[in-house]
Amino acid sequence: MTEAGQKVLVVGPSWVGDMVMSQVLYRLLQQTREGVSIDVVAPAWSEPILARMPEVNRAITKPIGHGEPALGRRWKLGRALRSEGYGQAILLPNSFKSALLPLFAGIPRRTGWRGEFRYGLLNDLRVLDQQTYPLMVEQFAALGLEPGAPLPAQLPPPRLVVDPAQVAGCREKFLRQSDRPLLALCPGAEFGWAKRWPTQHYAELARHYLDQGWQVVLFGSANDQPVTAEILAACGDSDRCLDLAGKTTLAEAVDMLSLATAVVSNDSGLMHIAAALSRPLVVVYGPTSPGFTPPLNVNSDVVVSDIDCAPCFQRECPLQHHRCMRDTPASLLAAKLDALLNSNLED
Repeated sequence: MTEAGQKVLVVGPSWVGDMVMSQVLYRLLQQTREGVSIDVVAPAWSEPILARMPEVNRAITKPIGHGEPALGRRWKLGRALRSEGYGQAILLPNSFKSALLPLFAGIPRRTGWRGEFRYGLLNDLRVLDQQTYPLMVEQFAALGLEPGAPLPAQLPPPRLVVDPAQVAGCREKFLRQSDRPLLALCPGAEFGWAKRWPTQHYAELARHYLDQGWQVVLFGSANDQPVTAEILAACGDSDRCLDLAGKTTLAEAVDMLSLATAVVSNDSGLMHIAAALSRPLVVVYGPTSPGFTPPLNVNSDVVVSDIDCAPCFQRECPLQHHRCMRDTPASLLAAKLDALLNSNLED
């Protein structure tokens, strides 16, 4: 049984979107355990996200790369955490290596789903029923409850909190025209090119809103620069179209997204950030499904391909036609986004 005021160590996930969705667990723990203190072990890049989660007491940088065993470093960090007095560790990854740190830290209760040979490493081992917990956030949240306990009817969604002064600094640093509505476009996807809505569609959508007097900002990592450069060029290098791919820190990207009047995105980490910032949001799904990782804000809509082979959950289109994304026109997303914005005005 869990105790009020207990210290909990969460081993966080390794992807941006998953890290954002993990806030559902932290918020649920605060709702159900009076005085709980939550520390999260996570990659260094995630610190700006965790810093915007009021529920997280401390982010502990994991000195290990994704997929790297590094037993010595895990043992050293685990030994350093022994004095923290954690009562429970909750493991969100299902890997063998993620279970080592809580064991080395001597945490008495170690909770996680059955995964890669974790018998003996976890003493609160759960067997996942994906029909009971189809959503990733449900799978995360269930680990914060006693085995078999029902989830609440309404899970608390991710809600990132930004600092107004930092947001104002980003506005001054990046925006040329702060008086115009801002359309944020997130055309990248780390999962693979199959999740990317075509650049020509993004460019068409951008031109549609530029013609209406909006400004457009393109977001992404340095890996997305070839994609955003194509979109920018197709917009005629308009002075109201700004390419920030690879030019912001993750913290700045979060703060800039908080300024967006509306966001259009692939199924990506930036999409989950925009949702957690409660931005009006339309998401394009092709090879993946909103049945597992939907945007978790009420102020959103999705476009889902209905072709026979979707969703295939592949990084590259196995049939080489990419119709699930290519056949989704920009006009459909514009209509969805306009309906969303008009609904907000009526509210």
